[in-house]
Amino acid sequence: MGTNFYIACAIAALTAYLLGGVNFAIIMSKLLYGQDIREQGSGNPGFTNFKRVYGLNLAAWTVMLLDILKTAAPVCVAMIVFGNLFGMGQFGAAFTGLFGMLGHCFPVWYGFKGGKAFMAGFGTIWFVDWRMAIVATVIFLILLFTVKYMSVCACTASAVCPITLAILGADHWVVLIISALSALLVIVRHKENFKKLAAGTESKFSLSSKKKSAEQ
Repeated sequence: MGTNFYIACAIAALTAYLLGGVNFAIIMSKLLYGQDIREQGSGNPGFTNFKRVYGLNLAAWTVMLLDILKTAAPVCVAMIVFGNLFGMGQFGAAFTGLFGMLGHCFPVWYGFKGGKAFMAGFGTIWFVDWRMAIVATVIFLILLFTVKYMSVCACTASAVCPITLAILGADHWVVLIISALSALLVIVRHKENFKKLAAGTESKFSLSSKKKSAEQ
């Protein structure tokens, strides 16, 4: 690959990382409730904790949507640019998405302490391979309404992505590596949830309003 390719990679990585680091759960909790979501509930600055603390309201849906879009936007642009310039649209999407997820997990804006990247990853997979995204989404929803543990749903759906992509066929073997790394990132970021599952203290996902419990 030529110099232009590596310059494009650098720009895509930096842009996705910086945008991915913008945490809307933190922003919305401060803006609407005068609180820092990192000091509420489980302390995780993500959609699930935001929903548990403040309820499944418009603000929570907004956090989820913006967490997806902040990664999906640069990923979409990268897919188009890398596809047109280098014939590597799938690589551009996967590569850029990984850095968006890293930005969400380790944001420079918040002392490198962020969320768990599942929503950011969800905003990526549709541009890597929509068929893979459909498989992962179906599995996620089935588990969400049966097992009801968000951590299990997110990690299982993430792990399915590189497997599905390998079966469907990727444009380049590097895309499979990036997909596997992205899935691993989500799983590692949920390690505390695994400990809670083992201890029987992990909360189940519910569509009801916020829990008025010791969690808060």
